[in-house]
Amino acid sequence: MTVTAHAASASSLQAALGAELEHLRREGLYRDRACLEGPQGARVQLGSREMVSFASNDYLGLAADPRIAAAARAGAERFGVGAGASHLLYGHHRLHHELEETLADFVGFPRALLFSTGYMANLGTVTALCGRDAEVFADKLNHASLNDAMQLARARFRRYPHVDLDALERALARSSARRKLIVTDAVFSMDGDIAPVPELLALSERYDAWLLIDDAHGFGVIGAHGAGTLSHFAVRSERLIYMGTLGKAAGVFGAFVAADAPIIDYLVNRARTYIYTTAMPAMLVAALAESLRILRSEDGRRAHLSRLIAMLRSGIRTGDEKLLASQTAIQPLVIGEAADAVRRSQALAERGLLVPAIRPPTVPRGAARLRISLSAAHHVEDVEHLLAALRETAR
Repeated sequence: MTVTAHAASASSLQAALGAELEHLRREGLYRDRACLEGPQGARVQLGSREMVSFASNDYLGLAADPRIAAAARAGAERFGVGAGASHLLYGHHRLHHELEETLADFVGFPRALLFSTGYMANLGTVTALCGRDAEVFADKLNHASLNDAMQLARARFRRYPHVDLDALERALARSSARRKLIVTDAVFSMDGDIAPVPELLALSERYDAWLLIDDAHGFGVIGAHGAGTLSHFAVRSERLIYMGTLGKAAGVFGAFVAADAPIIDYLVNRARTYIYTTAMPAMLVAALAESLRILRSEDGRRAHLSRLIAMLRSGIRTGDEKLLASQTAIQPLVIGEAADAVRRSQALAERGLLVPAIRPPTVPRGAARLRISLSAAHHVEDVEHLLAALRETAR
């Protein structure tokens, strides 16, 4: 192919991408990024404006906590800023080992394993445990990382309607797979509801399956001292595999998987997203150790957050909109069409409030919404401001 032909081919590819982007703009689905000027928190600096943010997963207000920042600085001064190698090639530090032990004890499992992100934890766990002879059963509203993990595992997979236990049981009963895995969000990231974990566990025991719980939005927020959804329901089983993230309520970065010792040992040897990546820097592990200490000891943060949730739910007035039945920090107000949700989000921004519009494909068509995320760092006055602005901007 000549240089001219190459250029023509590249030009046509770019034109096709441009047309797709223009379609996204017309449908109200185009996304771009805003740049913060300072730390994450209930109040953020966006350009020259200070805004009250209801857009973050920093549920306990720890992302800019000075004690955690001090622990990170001390860790950097003592251990440097990079791990330099993967865990299996001498990047595994004593701090990693100690934090894994602390996390395992906190959530009630024999062992835990640190991952760099929740996405990597889900991909690594599902692909390690499930091959072509396995079958995965997944709630239709699961996080994208679980859906991607199923496809990368090359296992058979079935997605059941949201929390439809009868449909799940029928699928499990039909399965002849040698290995079965049920995967579910614990707190669903766009609806805010909590999975029926005890009933899911009962099905896993009845049909000889593992149950993987993605507690990204529950760890640190619900359960005894923030120990998560399994603590909330007081369930334990050898069939459980628990994933928690450390960049949301914990305010720092990373994730972990907790389970019985043979499962963790297997992941160390087979989870590609653990084996083939540089270990988390020790300075961040030092920050996480301090974060976990605060998270476990300051129950007042969760109590304040619960009061704000109740205040928002009792104060919101819905007409054509629908406030979903969530008792967690995620409070979704369904608007309907994507363009309408974007316009409503922009109207709130004009009033100094950051409330993101969530659109397809993240949520179904016709179910675009405002995803209101509450934090223990919010004040009562912040929620009052939001309620007044929602009334002002209602259709």
